[in-house]
Amino acid sequence: MDKHFYITTPIYYVNDVPHIGHAYTTIACDVLSRYKRERGYKVFFLTGTDEHGQKVEKAAQANGETPLELADRVVKRFQSLWDKLDIDHTDFIRTTQERHKKAVEEIFRRIETKGDIYLGEYVDWYCTPCETFWTETQLLDGNCPDCGRKTDKLKEESYFFRMSKYQDALLRHIEENPEFIQPRSRRNEILSFIKEGLRDLSISRTTFNWGIPVPGNDKHVIYVWFDALTNYISALGFPDDPDGNFKDFWPCTAHVIGKDILRFHTVYWPTFLLAAGLPLPEKVFAHGWWTVEGQKMSKSLRNVVEPNMLVDKYGVDAIRYFLMREVPFGLDGDFSHSALVHRINSDLANDLGNLVSRSTAMLNKYFAGVLPESGPVDEIDQTLSQKFADTIPVVDKQMDDLAFNKALQSIWELVSAANKYIDDTAPWALAKDDTQKERLGTVMYNLLEAVRLIALFTTPFMPTTGQNIISILGGDPDAIRDDALFEWGGLQAGTKIDKALPLFPRIEAD
Repeated sequence: MDKHFYITTPIYYVNDVPHIGHAYTTIACDVLSRYKRERGYKVFFLTGTDEHGQKVEKAAQANGETPLELADRVVKRFQSLWDKLDIDHTDFIRTTQERHKKAVEEIFRRIETKGDIYLGEYVDWYCTPCETFWTETQLLDGNCPDCGRKTDKLKEESYFFRMSKYQDALLRHIEENPEFIQPRSRRNEILSFIKEGLRDLSISRTTFNWGIPVPGNDKHVIYVWFDALTNYISALGFPDDPDGNFKDFWPCTAHVIGKDILRFHTVYWPTFLLAAGLPLPEKVFAHGWWTVEGQKMSKSLRNVVEPNMLVDKYGVDAIRYFLMREVPFGLDGDFSHSALVHRINSDLANDLGNLVSRSTAMLNKYFAGVLPESGPVDEIDQTLSQKFADTIPVVDKQMDDLAFNKALQSIWELVSAANKYIDDTAPWALAKDDTQKERLGTVMYNLLEAVRLIALFTTPFMPTTGQNIISILGGDPDAIRDDALFEWGGLQAGTKIDKALPLFPRIEAD
């Protein structure tokens, strides 16, 4: 049976400037999708942009351009950053695309036909920056409880979705599927929110025009969250291609999001799907936020970490590694340049870089760079190969749990084991004794095989570095999508292996 894996980022609001939070989510999804491809899965990895709504309309008017002109201009910020961060997505969805509009209209019609959408009147307090309505009791001193800015009282005709009707079904689903909301602390938060009682949801607006018109009543545009969440199925060809990607990849394996949009993904989206008669995603994982040197990121503090500048200064693989290694995914993390430099120097330059340099240098010194046959194995060799075999299911599980920092810890235990193997077997001493030539060959084979497997493990996190090591070892970096490659003994004796240049030059602290 084919193994399928579908992972999504949120679609990013086109009015935002890409920052480290956007990069963090997208890198995490890219790492997991690359890992699954290596392990033999058919993968669909989706990202994209959310381009409708009042904020975009207002910003475009202020710039003297149409909303679509603004979207076309600024979507490139995200696309060029993903190129720079080595993001290998399957598809990039834009909510202004015709395929998306079709899917939104279809899901609206299905729910309306079922009697779960009705026309009424809406009176509540609206926060334009958050695009969220609040009741009087939810306001804090009359202001938005999320962003603290002032809200406006709106009264307008609106279509409503009978979200209250699906309260019990949603509760039952969450309780029967403990993995549905991750991490666990977020699950408890959503359960208590639902138990307070779900209200019917206003899903159309008449106060602006920039959006998808309600089918059959173009005075209304569809509320931006009803529109935006549908991207997860519109990109799979819903409703026009039921036997293609939609059949293969829905329900989604994991929606990866920031914790600020958890409610939309674990209350609104599942109830829309229940009403439309569609399966629910398997997992929604909400990660934490990054502070900078202990402070919240904000434009006024001028401490917003700009990913392009980070990559220019430190290199893309170092940034990818740091973001996935430094903090448990799901918790908040603090970004500091000193912590980043420390990771580059200790983990990447000292541990991994030294291992690859020493191994290939010794092979070139003792065997003119040609990999020898492995001879009889000792207990120390078996211990090394067994450690790699034991680590594969561990990392598989950690990656399924989105525990990226734990997976990297497990991989770095392999790096440490390979470095210790060098110290324990002392190839330089064996090289001085002609009677130990066969033993030296076995040691060098095992060492380079360990490097090959470490390269496979590290490639999803650091694609250029991993592929570079595979190329040095005479492999094809484009042919690493088969889980059999993780078995010990994949290197062929007789392969010519070049001496590696330093992978990560040390950074002197400023």
